[in-house]
Amino acid sequence: MDSLSGQLLVASPDLIDHNFKRTVIYVCSHGPDGALGLILNRPIYEVAVADHLRDWAGLASQPPVLFRGGPVERDAVFALGKARDELAAEEDHDGWIPARNGLGLVNLGSAPDVHPVGLEAVRFFLGYAGWTAGQLDNEIEEGAWFTVPTRPGDVFTLEPEQLFRDVLARQRGKLAMYALFPDDPRRN
Repeated sequence: MDSLSGQLLVASPDLIDHNFKRTVIYVCSHGPDGALGLILNRPIYEVAVADHLRDWAGLASQPPVLFRGGPVERDAVFALGKARDELAAEEDHDGWIPARNGLGLVNLGSAPDVHPVGLEAVRFFLGYAGWTAGQLDNEIEEGAWFTVPTRPGDVFTLEPEQLFRDVLARQRGKLAMYALFPDDPRRN
Protein backbone atom coordinates (compact mmCIF):
# COMPACT_ATOMS: atom_id res chain seq x y z
CA MET A 1 0.00 0.00 0.00
CA ASP A 2 1.21 3.51 -0.78
CA SER A 3 2.04 5.77 2.13
CA LEU A 4 -0.98 7.35 3.78
CA SER A 5 1.10 10.11 5.38
CA GLY A 6 -0.85 13.35 5.20
CA GLN A 7 -4.17 11.59 4.65
CA LEU A 8 -7.17 11.25 6.94
CA LEU A 9 -8.49 8.04 8.38
CA VAL A 10 -12.21 8.16 9.13
CA ALA A 11 -13.64 5.40 11.30
CA SER A 12 -16.23 3.30 9.50
CA PRO A 13 -19.40 2.20 11.33
CA ASP A 14 -17.82 -1.27 11.55
CA LEU A 15 -15.15 0.10 13.90
CA ILE A 16 -16.67 -0.25 17.37
CA ASP A 17 -13.50 0.08 19.49
CA HIS A 18 -14.39 2.92 21.89
CA ASN A 19 -10.92 4.43 21.35
CA PHE A 20 -11.68 5.06 17.69
CA LYS A 21 -15.45 5.12 17.23
CA ARG A 22 -16.41 8.08 14.97
CA THR A 23 -12.88 9.45 14.89
CA VAL A 24 -10.96 11.34 12.24
CA ILE A 25 -7.21 10.74 12.36
CA TYR A 26 -4.46 12.69 10.63
CA VAL A 27 -1.77 10.21 9.54
CA CYS A 28 1.58 11.75 10.47
CA SER A 29 3.64 8.84 9.18
CA HIS A 30 2.95 5.52 7.46
CA GLY A 31 5.49 3.09 6.10
CA PRO A 32 6.78 -0.47 6.22
CA ASP A 33 7.55 -0.18 9.96
CA GLY A 34 4.06 0.98 10.96
CA ALA A 35 2.00 4.14 11.26
CA LEU A 36 1.40 7.03 13.65
CA GLY A 37 -1.61 9.32 13.69
CA LEU A 38 -3.44 11.85 15.85
CA ILE A 39 -7.19 11.99 16.50
CA LEU A 40 -8.44 15.40 15.37
CA ASN A 41 -11.98 15.41 16.73
CA ARG A 42 -11.69 14.73 20.45
CA PRO A 43 -11.01 18.02 22.24
CA ILE A 44 -10.70 18.00 26.03
CA TYR A 45 -12.27 21.36 26.84
CA GLU A 46 -11.38 21.07 30.52
CA VAL A 47 -7.64 21.02 29.72
CA ALA A 48 -6.44 24.38 28.43
CA VAL A 49 -3.05 24.57 26.73
CA ALA A 50 -2.22 27.72 28.73
CA ASP A 51 -2.58 25.79 32.00
CA HIS A 52 -0.05 23.13 31.03
CA LEU A 53 2.17 24.48 28.26
CA ARG A 54 2.33 28.17 29.07
CA ASP A 55 5.25 28.92 26.71
CA TRP A 56 3.36 27.38 23.79
CA ALA A 57 -0.08 28.91 24.47
CA GLY A 58 0.44 31.74 21.99
CA LEU A 59 0.74 29.27 19.12
CA ALA A 60 -2.18 27.06 20.18
CA SER A 61 -4.83 26.80 17.49
CA GLN A 62 -8.47 27.40 18.37
CA PRO A 63 -9.89 25.88 20.45
CA PRO A 64 -6.76 26.23 22.64
CA VAL A 65 -7.18 22.95 24.51
CA LEU A 66 -5.52 19.56 24.47
CA PHE A 67 -7.03 16.79 22.36
CA ARG A 68 -7.16 13.03 22.92
CA GLY A 69 -4.64 11.99 20.29
CA GLY A 70 -5.07 8.26 20.77
CA PRO A 71 -4.74 5.38 23.20
CA VAL A 72 -0.92 5.11 23.12
CA GLU A 73 1.18 7.07 25.66
CA ARG A 74 -1.74 9.03 27.08
CA ASP A 75 0.60 10.65 29.60
CA ALA A 76 2.69 12.31 26.89
CA VAL A 77 1.87 15.45 24.91
CA PHE A 78 2.35 15.41 21.15
CA ALA A 79 2.16 18.49 18.97
CA LEU A 80 1.24 18.87 15.32
CA GLY A 81 2.34 22.17 13.85
CA LYS A 82 1.77 24.14 10.69
CA ALA A 83 4.86 25.86 9.33
CA ARG A 84 4.74 29.32 7.83
CA ASP A 85 7.03 28.16 5.00
CA GLU A 86 6.01 24.86 3.38
CA LEU A 87 9.45 24.40 1.80
CA ALA A 88 11.22 24.62 5.16
CA ALA A 89 8.61 22.24 6.57
CA GLU A 90 9.62 19.47 4.17
CA GLU A 91 13.05 19.04 5.74
CA ASP A 92 13.94 17.32 9.01
CA HIS A 93 15.10 19.87 11.58
CA ASP A 94 16.04 19.48 15.19
CA GLY A 95 12.63 19.67 16.84
CA TRP A 96 10.60 19.04 13.66
CA ILE A 97 9.56 15.84 11.88
CA PRO A 98 7.81 16.67 8.60
CA ALA A 99 4.48 15.07 7.69
CA ARG A 100 2.86 16.59 4.56
CA ASN A 101 1.51 19.92 3.28
CA GLY A 102 3.47 22.11 5.68
CA LEU A 103 2.52 20.05 8.73
CA GLY A 104 4.85 18.22 11.08
CA LEU A 105 5.41 16.88 14.55
CA VAL A 106 6.89 19.47 16.89
CA ASN A 107 9.36 18.73 19.68
CA LEU A 108 8.06 20.68 22.66
CA GLY A 109 11.48 20.55 24.31
CA SER A 110 12.62 23.60 22.41
CA ALA A 111 11.31 27.09 23.06
CA PRO A 112 8.62 28.17 20.58
CA ASP A 113 10.30 31.50 19.80
CA VAL A 114 13.53 29.79 18.64
CA HIS A 115 11.94 26.82 16.88
CA PRO A 116 13.85 25.96 13.67
CA VAL A 117 10.66 26.01 11.60
CA GLY A 118 8.59 29.19 11.84
CA LEU A 119 5.30 27.96 13.25
CA GLU A 120 1.94 29.41 12.33
CA ALA A 121 -0.18 27.22 14.62
CA VAL A 122 0.11 24.14 16.82
CA ARG A 123 -2.46 21.63 18.04
CA PHE A 124 -1.64 19.60 21.16
CA PHE A 125 -2.59 15.98 21.85
CA LEU A 126 -2.47 13.60 24.80
CA GLY A 127 -1.31 10.32 23.33
CA TYR A 128 -1.35 9.10 19.77
CA ALA A 129 -2.73 6.31 17.59
CA GLY A 130 -0.11 3.79 16.52
CA TRP A 131 -0.01 0.70 14.36
CA THR A 132 2.68 -1.94 13.92
CA ALA A 133 4.00 -3.00 10.51
CA GLY A 134 1.07 -3.94 8.27
CA GLN A 135 -1.56 -3.49 11.00
CA LEU A 136 -3.17 -0.34 9.57
CA ASP A 137 -3.14 -1.76 6.04
CA ASN A 138 -4.98 -4.84 7.33
CA GLU A 139 -7.54 -2.74 9.22
CA ILE A 140 -8.25 -0.73 6.06
CA GLU A 141 -8.66 -3.91 4.00
CA GLU A 142 -11.07 -5.24 6.63
CA GLY A 143 -13.22 -2.09 6.31
CA ALA A 144 -12.44 -0.44 9.65
CA TRP A 145 -11.22 2.83 8.10
CA PHE A 146 -12.06 5.04 5.15
CA THR A 147 -9.04 6.90 3.74
CA VAL A 148 -9.67 10.37 2.33
CA PRO A 149 -7.56 13.37 1.35
CA THR A 150 -6.92 16.07 3.93
CA ARG A 151 -8.16 19.57 3.22
CA PRO A 152 -6.27 22.60 4.56
CA GLY A 153 -8.78 23.38 7.31
CA ASP A 154 -9.22 19.85 8.65
CA VAL A 155 -6.33 19.65 11.11
CA PHE A 156 -7.02 23.01 12.74
CA THR A 157 -10.79 23.11 12.40
CA LEU A 158 -12.63 25.46 14.74
CA GLU A 159 -15.39 22.86 15.17
CA PRO A 160 -13.62 19.55 15.84
CA GLU A 161 -16.83 17.82 16.96
CA GLN A 162 -18.27 18.36 13.46
CA LEU A 163 -15.21 17.06 11.61
CA PHE A 164 -16.43 13.45 11.31
CA ARG A 165 -19.64 14.50 9.56
CA ASP A 166 -18.02 17.31 7.57
CA VAL A 167 -15.29 15.08 6.12
CA LEU A 168 -17.72 12.33 5.16
CA ALA A 169 -20.37 14.72 3.77
CA ARG A 170 -17.93 16.15 1.22
CA GLN A 171 -17.04 12.72 -0.20
CA ARG A 172 -18.58 11.34 -3.37
CA GLY A 173 -20.88 8.39 -3.70
CA LYS A 174 -22.04 6.20 -0.86
CA LEU A 175 -19.23 7.34 1.43
CA ALA A 176 -21.12 10.64 1.89
CA MET A 177 -24.11 8.74 3.27
CA TYR A 178 -22.07 7.69 6.30
CA ALA A 179 -22.10 11.32 7.44
CA LEU A 180 -25.72 10.75 8.46
CA PHE A 181 -25.15 7.32 9.98
CA PRO A 182 -26.56 7.35 13.54
CA ASP A 183 -24.26 6.97 16.55
CA ASP A 184 -26.22 3.88 17.55
CA PRO A 185 -28.02 2.24 14.59
CA ARG A 186 -30.29 0.36 17.01
CA ARG A 187 -31.88 3.69 17.92
CA ASN A 188 -32.59 4.69 14.35
